[in-house]
Amino acid sequence: MTDQELRERRGIVSDRFTKTGPPPETHPDRGEVKELPEPPAKLWRVVGPGIVGAGVGLASGEFILWPYIASQVGLVLLWGALLGVVMQWFINMEIERYTLATGETALSGFNRIWRHWGLVFVGMVILANAWPGWATSSATMFTYLFGGPVNPIAIGLLLLIGLSLTLAPVVYDLVERVIFLKVAAIVTFIAVAAFAAINGDAWRALPASAGHVGSFPSDLGIAVMLGAIAYAGAGGGQNLCQSNWIRDKGYGMGAYVPRLVSPVTGEEEAAGGGRFAFEPDERNLARWRRWWRFANVEQAATFVAITVVTIAFMSMLSYSTVFGQKGLPDDIGFLEAEGNRLNELVGSWMGPLFWTIGAFSLLAASMGIVDYTSRLAADVLKTAYRPRSSESRLYFGVVWGLVAVGVLILLAGLDQPLVLLVISACVAAVTMFVYSILLLIINRRYLPDAIKVRSYRIGALVFSGAFFGVLSAITIVDQVGDLI
Repeated sequence: MTDQELRERRGIVSDRFTKTGPPPETHPDRGEVKELPEPPAKLWRVVGPGIVGAGVGLASGEFILWPYIASQVGLVLLWGALLGVVMQWFINMEIERYTLATGETALSGFNRIWRHWGLVFVGMVILANAWPGWATSSATMFTYLFGGPVNPIAIGLLLLIGLSLTLAPVVYDLVERVIFLKVAAIVTFIAVAAFAAINGDAWRALPASAGHVGSFPSDLGIAVMLGAIAYAGAGGGQNLCQSNWIRDKGYGMGAYVPRLVSPVTGEEEAAGGGRFAFEPDERNLARWRRWWRFANVEQAATFVAITVVTIAFMSMLSYSTVFGQKGLPDDIGFLEAEGNRLNELVGSWMGPLFWTIGAFSLLAASMGIVDYTSRLAADVLKTAYRPRSSESRLYFGVVWGLVAVGVLILLAGLDQPLVLLVISACVAAVTMFVYSILLLIINRRYLPDAIKVRSYRIGALVFSGAFFGVLSAITIVDQVGDLI
């Protein structure tokens, strides 16, 4: 498939590709030199990666952790959610900068610093996501509606996720549609809850929370609060997958890279791969500015807005229903109490609606987690270790590997082990600390001067690295102290 055919399939057309000319130049350090594709005239056609990032990230934090915090101390810590999401916006944009300019993922860029950085990150992401708690959380919500044992339902959900990803002709399109549906369902529920369940006290407490910026309630552990701030929205390895999602959507130089397709129903495209570069001339830089402006707006209007609104309203709902209630569990069981309270305050239909939205949202998040973990692994395996292999086939191998491990754990009837919880918390914090630093390096070292990261964005990455570094140390000390 030619470059022009590949781009037309994605709806991104540039007349520059219709002209004949000499073979493309290949530079040993920069890769194959090509024109930076023209952004589409209708930019709404490439909206999506920010929504996918927000939708996958709207999981246990937004439905459990932040509402639980609101139930214990009110809305005084919501400023931290905004801080966490804004930090992740800066991180996501530096991840996108590298892929927009090169067609490579950020992990492949890290491999240019040291060949095995990508493998290290993949190992940390798999370690953090190895336990299928995301599937059992969704299954638990289903039991609130229909009863039954959690583990068999979770196994069924794992198999459903594996089959759905395998049979989708284009994987990104499936994930995007599921996440769009999830976000629409959440927005609809928030609209209903705003009128039916959120009381006046919560509406008054929301703006008042701005007066608590920088304060940490003594009732909560410092690790819990910093963890909630750090993982508001996405966190851990998920941010790194913004590279893969914008590439599959056809952003910038990513339009030259084939998409992941099903080995059963998809049409595999000729492998492009590798790194690309564009000459920083006036024509290409004008296109770059349009791409960069759009990418920033897309992330702010989707990832940031959806995440902040969801955290705020789910916290307000918790504040309105169970704030101060004694004996609330600090796991997903907290949502059962909240749903029961909604039944009492609004009507017998409100609790089931709440649990249905929650079950579907956590299921969609589970699909996204399997997808991004497998994408990161397949990308690293192909670019660094198996260059002649099909990235799509590597991807599906990892998908079914994750499903198989999850099923075996659930069939063994194992509860989530404390040691794995400790490892996951520590690994996620360390992951974000390290890649905040590496993003600064690759976007200064490997990009042309005209588009490399500079000014206040450097400061944002330095701040993020310092924040996650402190968080890593506190989390490790706090969790190890609990084990001793």
